[in-house]
Amino acid sequence: MENILQLAVYGIVIGSIIGLGSMGLTLSYGVTKFANFAHGDIMSLAMYFAYFIVVDLGLMGPTIPASPKLCTKPIILLAIFSIAVDKLIYKKLRRDKSNIVTMAIASLGVGIIIRAAVTMIWGPSARTFVPGIHEAIPIVGNILIKPDQIFIVGLTLIVTLVMYYLLYHTKLGKAMRATADNPDLAAISGINIDNILAYTWAITGALTAVAGIMLGIQAQVYINLGFNLLLPMFAAVILGGIGNPWGALIGGFVVAISSEVSTAWIATGYKPAVPFVILIIMLIVRPRGIFGSNI
Repeated sequence: MENILQLAVYGIVIGSIIGLGSMGLTLSYGVTKFANFAHGDIMSLAMYFAYFIVVDLGLMGPTIPASPKLCTKPIILLAIFSIAVDKLIYKKLRRDKSNIVTMAIASLGVGIIIRAAVTMIWGPSARTFVPGIHEAIPIVGNILIKPDQIFIVGLTLIVTLVMYYLLYHTKLGKAMRATADNPDLAAISGINIDNILAYTWAITGALTAVAGIMLGIQAQVYINLGFNLLLPMFAAVILGGIGNPWGALIGGFVVAISSEVSTAWIATGYKPAVPFVILIIMLIVRPRGIFGSNI
């Protein structure tokens, strides 16, 4: 039983990362109406930005590899980067009335470019924020957790509360939800769609950056780390309900916890298949996801 609880704790940590990444993915999909296949690579880019600031520039903290103060720098950079990609690539495709397949393929190309650029600058070798073994502390009985993992779960809770306030208690959030529901009606009502798209990409970039930094803290930093999480994030989005940020967060926890806990009975190599089995069952029983799709 303790072994299962320990695996569940680790699943919660990984679920925090997948959940935040999935929130950004479903938010951009809800407003722009296309699947951003560059999402995982943008997470990787955030990891390397954080690595550059924390390690290459020698700004490493004594305990947590990336303090909240240092996290803000790559978050701002990723928000600006996401807006720039939209202005330079996606906006032109929207003007040409490109379909969602064309937009998705373009985003896949953006992801490949990001991976190539990161490889050219930092090389293919894996890196770590802090060398050595991080000592875990007991929380209940023999259930252990590392301080960095507590930081990850706590930061996820804070970001989730901020996102809830933003989407439901600000004019920007209401405008974003109106644009996601019906962009034509939102435009007629006086909402500047271009501005809303820019804000959406900035928020998506910020969420992705937070998820990427947390992923870098939790694991070794290497080129394909974010891309490898792309399918689990899509699974989380579909499980929770496409276009529903809170469903995506819960879906992230379902994906991660089910994967980790399953290793108590099956070989580790099979665990990536577990959330997709759950996804298939969900699509059969409830095609619109746990909380229902907003799209």
